[in-house]
Amino acid sequence: MTFFYILVEGDADVPVVREIMTRRFHLKENLNFRIHPHNGIGRLPSNPMKPPPTHLRGLLDLLPTTLLGMGRYCGEHECVLVLVDTDKTPCRELLSQLNAMLASLPHKPPRVLLRLAIEETESWFIADTEALRKAYPGVNLQILRGIKPDSVIGAWEKLAEAIGEPLPKKRGHLKYAWAEKIAPHINLDRPFSPSLGKFISGVERELQNRQFEEMG
Repeated sequence: MTFFYILVEGDADVPVVREIMTRRFHLKENLNFRIHPHNGIGRLPSNPMKPPPTHLRGLLDLLPTTLLGMGRYCGEHECVLVLVDTDKTPCRELLSQLNAMLASLPHKPPRVLLRLAIEETESWFIADTEALRKAYPGVNLQILRGIKPDSVIGAWEKLAEAIGEPLPKKRGHLKYAWAEKIAPHINLDRPFSPSLGKFISGVERELQNRQFEEMG
């Protein structure tokens, strides 16, 4: 059985990732996967071999160093799953940067799965209006009408507007609360967000490939 080390940007990503792994794949936290939140996205260092300054704690700030370290002890039974919000960066551009960084590392885990949330994990929520209705019966779905899934439109702000929440200066706690409430209702068998679908299919493929290897 594959063990997943899942690297995410922050605490607000944890509820939905946990929901995917437990409800969709019937995996158990700490037994089959562990989620590691960071302090925001950060940025990829220009020199991936150089340790980052100690004050930088973002996912991308630490990613090369983290992968170098994990490459020393991760084996074929373990997969490092990295989930990154694209924000306003074109997905191909960000994925190209991530793959170039990965290719530059002299040693790394044998199995690394890179996945993007386009524009952010709140995009997964606003694409699934039925999940929103179940979580927030008073949600104003008219605000979300006509928005194509995974559009770069300020997803968390649109979600706040639809729910009727004022936009806070510090949004981490509020985004976590949204994720906790909406994630149990989101459709994981036929996801409405393409990037959520790719996240799920990537995990599924990693599990299936490992299963086939063990059977062989």
